[in-house]
Amino acid sequence: MITDEELALNLKDASGGQQGALTALVERHYDALLGYLYRLTGGDRALAEDLVQEAFLRLLNAAGQYQYPRPFKPWLYAIATNLARNHYKRADTRRTLAAVDEDYDGEGIDETPEAVLLADAEVQAVITALVSLPNEQREVIVLYYYQSLEGQEIAAALGIPLGTVRSRLAAGVRKLRQWMQAAAR
Repeated sequence: MITDEELALNLKDASGGQQGALTALVERHYDALLGYLYRLTGGDRALAEDLVQEAFLRLLNAAGQYQYPRPFKPWLYAIATNLARNHYKRADTRRTLAAVDEDYDGEGIDETPEAVLLADAEVQAVITALVSLPNEQREVIVLYYYQSLEGQEIAAALGIPLGTVRSRLAAGVRKLRQWMQAAAR
């Protein structure tokens, strides 16, 4: 099986391998990247979808900058994180907390109305807690817990030292725990 890094190299190929490489990378990473950006944007699915599409477009345009054998996944997440940061830096952007995704169908849980409402409330509480964190801590927490990136991969994706990743993760988890305990009271 061809690796992500080899596919990223093929993105530079203008002779036809480019389209197949992009398709393969989108198929492999679209859902995970969408989940990451969904959590990073506070549950705004439309914005997350726009950012994912923009991330793959930037990936294609920046293919010449990819340095093999640099790990691909942290590079992709760096692009997506920077897009989200830039979105919120714009003066015309107002941060709002979106309702739980309308497409959520409750799959995998008890389908009684009470169970669906409870699950929605729990999801909303986690999203609200994540949004309450500073961006730097939220990025690290989502990359670590939801995207399963290792500390070194997070450091590469965000362009920060490993020690900073660890301290942001610890501080963010501590704040989340405090927020969730306060909300439960």
